[in-house]
Amino acid sequence: MPPGPMIRRRRWDYRSTHQVGRRLAAEQGAVMSTQDTLQARDFFAQKLAFLTGPYELSGQLRRNEPIVIVDVRLPSDYQAGHIPGAINLPQGKWHTLAGLRKDRTAVLYCYSQTCKLAAAAAVELASAGIPVVEMEGGFEAWVKNDLPVER
Repeated sequence: MPPGPMIRRRRWDYRSTHQVGRRLAAEQGAVMSTQDTLQARDFFAQKLAFLTGPYELSGQLRRNEPIVIVDVRLPSDYQAGHIPGAINLPQGKWHTLAGLRKDRTAVLYCYSQTCKLAAAAAVELASAGIPVVEMEGGFEAWVKNDLPVER
């Protein structure tokens, strides 16, 4: 036995913790339920309708689909590199709707998967009647997929 004070480790009983949690939930009227599959279907249908990815956008560009690509990053980041054909519409300019058309879907992107600028822009632009889609992953995903960059 190593020198020094003896440390006793308490054995944690996960079964009793689970039973206590279930008892508390039952006392509070909580009911464990299964997933609402209709709600899940609707959620994923909405996700497919309003999100795209770098490869899908690349294909739309190759097919010359009637879209407007909107980079919502800062002008300095746009100038350093952007998706070919994208216009720059940073926050603070969204209300101008510059370069947008109501008969073309605006494909919005920002910096990365965790950036919320494109989603915030989508709310504002959709409220103004512009059809919108967000590209998941932002410019970071575009670059990571070795897709062309315009400077």
